[in-house]
Formats: sequence, structure tokens, C-alpha cells
Amino acid sequence: MAYKISVADIEEFEDLIKSKHLVISQEIIKKILGNLNTKKKHIHVLEVYVEGLDQTMDLTVERENFLETLELNLKVHELHEDYEGCSKIQKAIKNLSK
Repeated sequence: MAYKISVADIEEFEDLIKSKHLVISQEIIKKILGNLNTKKKHIHVLEVYVEGLDQTMDLTVERENFLETLELNLKVHELHEDYEGCSKIQKAIKNLSK
């Protein structure tokens, strides 16, 4: 099951991403780490309910984009000084880079 968040509008969600929201990054990383050996083409990582539209957006990560997504989210964890998270991400990056 993907992590669920609720926002007033798309702009609010974009602001969360731009501000490098740690919890969102942690949830994305958790899903990727739990699926490193999956054969699935993509994994469901985030469910965003947009109140203003009364719609839910499902965000997925393609398996081929795991490495890039991990690298981008490593910067978020470094910014928030989440060194335990950084360590897990670095191990996964090393594993995927083989």
C-alpha cells in the first residue's frame, strides 16, 4: 500500500516536492528499498488526494528509474541530516549500480 497524503491543490503538492519534504522522500525510498529485486515494471509509491479537484493521483516509479530516484532522494536526506536514511540509500545505489 502506498503512502497517502492530502493536499488542497496541485500547487500545494508541488510546493511539498520543491521544499524537499522529508516524509514524502522517506516513503518513496521505503517503497523502492522494499522492491529492489522486484520483476514489476513499476511500483506504486504515493497516493495524493487533491481536495480542490476531488481526485486522487497515484504516483509510480518505473524500475528503470530506481537508481535516479534514489540519487535524487539522497540529496533530500542529506539536507535533513537523515544519515541513517542516507546509508540505506547509498547501499541500494551501490547494489543497483553493479
